[in-house]
Amino acid sequence: MSGFLRPARMKRLFPFFLPVTVTLIAASSPLSGSEKESVEKPEAIIRQTVEELPAETASQTDNLSDRFWLYLPERYAAGGEKLPLLIYLHGSSRRGREIEAVKANGLPPVLDLKNDFDFVVASPQALSNHAWQVSWRPGDLMLLLDHLLANYKIDPARVYLTGLSMGGYGTWSAIAEHPDRFAAAAPICGGGNPEWGKAIGDLPIWAFHGDEDAVVPVERSIEMVEAVNAAGGQAKLTRYPETGHDSYTRTYANPELYEWFLRHRRGEGTGIE
Repeated sequence: MSGFLRPARMKRLFPFFLPVTVTLIAASSPLSGSEKESVEKPEAIIRQTVEELPAETASQTDNLSDRFWLYLPERYAAGGEKLPLLIYLHGSSRRGREIEAVKANGLPPVLDLKNDFDFVVASPQALSNHAWQVSWRPGDLMLLLDHLLANYKIDPARVYLTGLSMGGYGTWSAIAEHPDRFAAAAPICGGGNPEWGKAIGDLPIWAFHGDEDAVVPVERSIEMVEAVNAAGGQAKLTRYPETGHDSYTRTYANPELYEWFLRHRRGEGTGIE
């Protein structure tokens, strides 16, 4: 990797040598590829549907497809309560206009196993007009968020952001530019510019990374978490020993992540415990 990219321009980064508290998770034996393929989905309604941004909104985006996956849990139709929103950002190999590619890994396959969930989930698709580190444009995500808030029963105080690899970079950049729009964020195997630490402020962050990641080195998450905490923020990092780039499958399968999200509301200093 040649460096880190600010949302508007490339800039050389300098590492921080500050103490950081991390959680080490003992390596487990994940399912093999064949075992994963053999897991049968329960007979449940598949609640992810392909939705489209209005033409007027789509025309304002820089690098965002007009189509996105939307998951509405069973409870969404049960009443008028506004639900939390989780926005998921895919990795670089899922860019383009083939919307099915977004469901190849990460959070969307997990949702196909759930007839109900605590969140409305939006999974947009980035295009390939920019380098992968900056393919997720914060302004595009704000246009999507505004559309979702205006058209669905979503609690604006409980909006959460997560993403893997390129989506991890997108998560860091979006919360650096718009920390006031989110209640918490979980970047996975991503990175960013440590100078964003002060801008992110006290937004609760839970980052995840594999210690043996050869695509995005774990140091990228370490320096971001250090920078946030050095600026007085509240970030923590879970590192998976003997794990490469796929630190996301076990993370999105972990119910503790979603419980952690729900402990946070925008405007409340609830900490990261």
